[in-house]
Amino acid sequence: MAKLYFHFGAMNAGKSMILLQAAHNYTERGMKVLLLKPDIDNRDSDDGEIVSRIGIKKQAVTFAADANLEEFISDHELQNDLHCIFLDEAQFLTRDQVWQLAAITDRLSIPVICYGLRTDFQGNLFPGSAALLALADNVREIKTLCWCGSKATMNLRTTAAGLPVKEGDQVEIGGNDRYISLCRKHWRKVQITRTKS
Repeated sequence: MAKLYFHFGAMNAGKSMILLQAAHNYTERGMKVLLLKPDIDNRDSDDGEIVSRIGIKKQAVTFAADANLEEFISDHELQNDLHCIFLDEAQFLTRDQVWQLAAITDRLSIPVICYGLRTDFQGNLFPGSAALLALADNVREIKTLCWCGSKATMNLRTTAAGLPVKEGDQVEIGGNDRYISLCRKHWRKVQITRTKS
């Protein structure tokens, strides 16, 4: 039976690298995969590549926030021979799109493996992540470290000068230049310090 998977982690946990490695394992065995990515994430490439921090990259199909993923996959030319769907930056999915991915696994029996952040820079769940946590058959945390050596679970947004950002839109595309992974203790310490100053 096909399943819907959600693999989440803080920034710099290696989510894209793990996705690309897993997709490679499928293709190396002659299986067909489809790589998907929300079109809002264009920080590494305007042509829809999934890019890991260590330089591995692969072409993906991008989709808009209003796309019906169930219809898209059903109409896709590979659908009959598709062995797995990999989706990067899953936090940007809408709740409806997560339900559509669940329908793909249930109706078409194609595994869907999603990778993304769980929470934003304010410690709030992204809509796509909240829906995946509720609906996925299998949820797994990909771990990374805070500067102190503890497990990093939070994402700190910073200015170009490296100062912490406490307020703003939930979505602001960026990488190492704008986000730092911290453990909850050190993330809270920054939040409290910023509130008092």
